[in-house]
Amino acid sequence: MTTPTARRVSYIPLLLSVAAVAVAGWIWLTRPGVLLAGHPAYPVAVTLVGAGVLVLLPLALRRAGSGRVGGAGPRWLRLLGRGVLILGAVLVLGVLVWLRPFRASPEALRLLAGTDAVTVTDSPTRLTLTPSGEEVTGGLIFQPGARVDPRAYLPLLSDTAAQGHLVVVVEQPFGIGFTALGAPAGVIEDHPQIEHWTVGGHSLGGVVASRYAEDHPDEIDGLLLWASYPLGDLRGRDDLTVSTIYGSEDGLAPPADVEAGLADLPPDTPAVEIEGAVHSYFGDYGEQPGDGRPGVSREAAQTQIVRATADLLDSVENG
Repeated sequence: MTTPTARRVSYIPLLLSVAAVAVAGWIWLTRPGVLLAGHPAYPVAVTLVGAGVLVLLPLALRRAGSGRVGGAGPRWLRLLGRGVLILGAVLVLGVLVWLRPFRASPEALRLLAGTDAVTVTDSPTRLTLTPSGEEVTGGLIFQPGARVDPRAYLPLLSDTAAQGHLVVVVEQPFGIGFTALGAPAGVIEDHPQIEHWTVGGHSLGGVVASRYAEDHPDEIDGLLLWASYPLGDLRGRDDLTVSTIYGSEDGLAPPADVEAGLADLPPDTPAVEIEGAVHSYFGDYGEQPGDGRPGVSREAAQTQIVRATADLLDSVENG
């Protein structure tokens, strides 16, 4: 005779399957463009998790129909196994939901076609912005902020590239900078004509860029931090030209934290405060939870960010 408890337990795989399909479907329905355009790691993971129903659902239906609890061994061991299964499934689904990216604005997406001054080349692992009609000797390798669509940085970085700098935006696996720590190496190898390289990034992307600059002093001449701070100690890198640019109203990288990070940067590193700017002004991806309230327009703030960025790149390339 099947007990009520046994029949309830037999439905756990069914519930997990439904949850997996629901989460995967929600992510695909709400972020199709970002998933298809970005690094393939995240959309592949989302699809595989959603497809798990093909394995779990038949098993759940068979056990629910037969009323069998299934599994051999002590009851406590079976309960422990089910607990681990549930916890693991909830954790995986929670991480996938958290990783759902902030999508680029329509204005940013239009710049994928390039401009008269900049050619944009899109690949699964990077966006390359090349100034039109001129030889360039300096380049910027840019790491996006966590979970931000790399295309959201096109408005600022297209203007930066138009001033005579090669710009390469890294498309990070799962949208997290630490999954692309070594990405600049491949970019540098693919562009041997570039004589002076700067690495940089927004928020977590800047943290990751600082680590690459620290670990590769012979390759990197400049470091650009947008609403960010260094991961390691760069005080002894007198040969590294650094600029940190931040917003006065940033709620995610507060000015106090950015200024505290100056203690780990080379002496006399300029800290450029953009009055009234918030964290999400360093890209075009809408509002971000936890951010501050802006006191200036996005356009005005981004004009200042581009100007300060170009000043750093010019300084790096002109020695």
